[in-house]
Amino acid sequence: MYTGKVYRLFDMARWTRFETLLLIFIIIIWVSAYYFLDLDWFKIPWTPLALIGTAVAFVIGFQNNAVYGRIWEARKIWGGIVNTSRTFGVYVKDMLSNEHTKENVPQEVIDKEVKAITYRHIAWMTALRHAMRQQKKWETTSNHKTNREWGIKPPEKETTLEEDLKPYLSTTDLDYVLSKNNHQTALLYLQSNHIKSLKDQGVIWEFSFLELEGLIKELFTLQGQTERIKNFPYPRQYATLNHYFMWLLLLLLPMAIVPQFIEIGKEISENHPFFGSIFIWFSIPIYTAVAWMFHTMERIGRTGENPFEGTSNDVPISTISRGIEIDLRQNLGEDKNQIPVQFPENHGVQF
Repeated sequence: MYTGKVYRLFDMARWTRFETLLLIFIIIIWVSAYYFLDLDWFKIPWTPLALIGTAVAFVIGFQNNAVYGRIWEARKIWGGIVNTSRTFGVYVKDMLSNEHTKENVPQEVIDKEVKAITYRHIAWMTALRHAMRQQKKWETTSNHKTNREWGIKPPEKETTLEEDLKPYLSTTDLDYVLSKNNHQTALLYLQSNHIKSLKDQGVIWEFSFLELEGLIKELFTLQGQTERIKNFPYPRQYATLNHYFMWLLLLLLPMAIVPQFIEIGKEISENHPFFGSIFIWFSIPIYTAVAWMFHTMERIGRTGENPFEGTSNDVPISTISRGIEIDLRQNLGEDKNQIPVQFPENHGVQF
């Protein structure tokens, strides 16, 4: 997620420079044809073009609203993961005790169980963020040259899931989790089984067990919600047709703008012949500005379709997960020097 104070115009211009150069090339070709070949009779009335422009503006607005809804829903889901994780960590630390055991369990054993459950929850978040970063065939935004040239990647692209899970799981748990297709679901199964075994020993009171199981249920719900966004793309019929409609408008627009500038140039020629003869060339910056706005708004919509793809405008799930981990491990009383630091920003981007 881009965290700069202002999304600088320079950055936006650099991000869209290849498309901008293409738009400039298109309008120069049209202006040159009109200027040198005397094609001022070849034009399109503004009325049909205005209708096309209105339709394109409508579908771009619809796309951007829908995409923003996907991003905002994804952020709310991960906000729920933050709250539920903190609650789970507090409950686990406070609810494991000797109060209802038949035989006294050493405190160091209880502390070990608390740490195992807490670390398994951190492993669940790690597996979930890795699953969200797996690229789907419709996630193509990160492949664009202007998104790759910065050379920045989310942490999940730098390490493997197994490497990230090793610090938090026993060898038996790690082998079990990696043998399953849905690693995060496997971790919640292990979590539930572990809590049940502690309930059977009396380390967890039955009512406390129900509270913890309710939190695991909530984690399953949040996991399912974030997987739904990941696995169901923005409908292709809207995204694809929107892209084609936008380019249809941009390709037809010169046949209305350039003749209009020719007519204005003829009026100017009555008093200022030289300026009137070159006025047609002023259509280049006007067309470029209008076309750039339409194209950039459409591209912004395409960029935000997949909020977990791993681009600079995504929900920063890696940063969120690491923040929760820091909170949980501090709650265990671990030394700050033993706790991983927050993932660094890169070019003002959080992942």
